[in-house]
Amino acid sequence: MSRMKRFMFKSILLVSVLFVGVLIGMQKANDGIKDMKGYDEEGMGPPLTISEDEAGNIEASLLGQEMGSTSISEKKKKLEEMKSFNFFSEIGKTVAGIMKGLTEKTVEFVSSLL
Repeated sequence: MSRMKRFMFKSILLVSVLFVGVLIGMQKANDGIKDMKGYDEEGMGPPLTISEDEAGNIEASLLGQEMGSTSISEKKKKLEEMKSFNFFSEIGKTVAGIMKGLTEKTVEFVSSLL
């Protein structure tokens, strides 16, 4: 059991380090673009900003676009209203149903032999 805990700890630690590395890389790339193109500080902001207002609400912006709980819920509502048909999702559901049926029949057949 301790091997599993060590493995999970190492995996989570590795993913965390890689995520921080990606964020640092985005910041370095942003600084390099500013230096190369000669943008001033007001022209182009950092790729990820997190701030807290007076009421205690946390606001985040990714690449200049506001990411708040209201925008996420609005997008979710819009997707539910669209009720779009996803071709690949339907194919996946069909293949999963076929595989489930084949597996059940195979298990029934093998159990009837025993």
